[in-house]
Amino acid sequence: MKPRKLKANVYWVGAVDWDRRLFDELIPLPDGTSYNAYLVRGSEKTALIDTVDPPMASILMDNLNQLDVKNLDYVIANHAEQDHSGALPQILKFYPNAIVVATPKCKSLLTDLLLIPENKIIAVKDRETLSLGNKTLEFIHAPWVHWPETMFTYLREERILFTCDLFGSHFAASDLYVTDEATVYEAAKRYYAEIMMPFRTVIQKNLENIKNLQLDMIAPSHGPIYDKPEFILEAYGDWVYSPPKNIVVLPYISMHGSTKKMVEYFVGALVERGIIVKQFNLAKTDIGKLAMALVDAATIVIGSPTVLVGPHPKVVYAVYLANALRPKLKFASIIGSYGWGGRMVEQIKGMLANLKVELLDPVVVKGFPEEEDFRALDRLADEVLNKHNEHNLKD
Repeated sequence: MKPRKLKANVYWVGAVDWDRRLFDELIPLPDGTSYNAYLVRGSEKTALIDTVDPPMASILMDNLNQLDVKNLDYVIANHAEQDHSGALPQILKFYPNAIVVATPKCKSLLTDLLLIPENKIIAVKDRETLSLGNKTLEFIHAPWVHWPETMFTYLREERILFTCDLFGSHFAASDLYVTDEATVYEAAKRYYAEIMMPFRTVIQKNLENIKNLQLDMIAPSHGPIYDKPEFILEAYGDWVYSPPKNIVVLPYISMHGSTKKMVEYFVGALVERGIIVKQFNLAKTDIGKLAMALVDAATIVIGSPTVLVGPHPKVVYAVYLANALRPKLKFASIIGSYGWGGRMVEQIKGMLANLKVELLDPVVVKGFPEEEDFRALDRLADEVLNKHNEHNLKD
């Protein structure tokens, strides 16, 4: 990909990573990703906003060379994480007079993570500005989106907000802007679920911080640029502010068929009661899809057999994920089976400490479920329905 023009003397100079399928050795990337960096040329000074992941540094350098960037005055580091700051050492080596601009906490992290000398970094205050001549950069501190040192950069004259990870999507595409809203919506929701959801209440404050800005574009550091900012602002408004919906998420695994039979019956009972169910077999599930389902759900019901007196290891991972992501869940329960005994329920309960949920009575059976066990599942389905109705939850 070559440099792409956003507005007069403002360019995308990043890299598209079509082939990457795992991020941080943790997050699946079914559609690849991009590392967006932006060049802003003022009448007096030139600034680069963010860099790229280290393996893509040569692409960033090629893009700067194609634009004949002989001198770089500033590198704006919105975020110290290496997929955005990792090429800083190469940039500073090639442009030795460039100064890095960051928040005070980001300055500290850049010296620790990339060994950038402190005298190469200036720390800026919240809402401080930097003149490039006929263009002005305004820095808006945005801590815990999703690291403690993050900031946004607002290009006042062109009304572009560079938000680094906020509003991003792991989505490799040749389009500079959003063209297929449905596809980008799913990628952005997945990104929100996996990375931003634990910071939902902080993001609410940051949305308030930028609501009065005049915006022609939102330019994140992953995925396409929003030339219709209301698209992603409305989506985030729904994800972070709206109450949960009439949805049960049911991650489960079954070893010998007992838990599977319970899940099949319970899903049918919920559907009969008009409740939307999103069922995930943890032996096969894309964990990103599970995270996305948790964004809107009111209830999680965990299905697990007992393994060595505790939950199945894949269930442990799913419960840990749900607890870490802190979705808007209001209720939780557990269904499953055991052979001779165990502490599966107690262990799962102990792993849900971050979730402010009401625990509905679990249904755990010995061996294969019988008629009385199915009646217990019906009672649990009734309780879920009643709880959803009490809170007036809609589809």
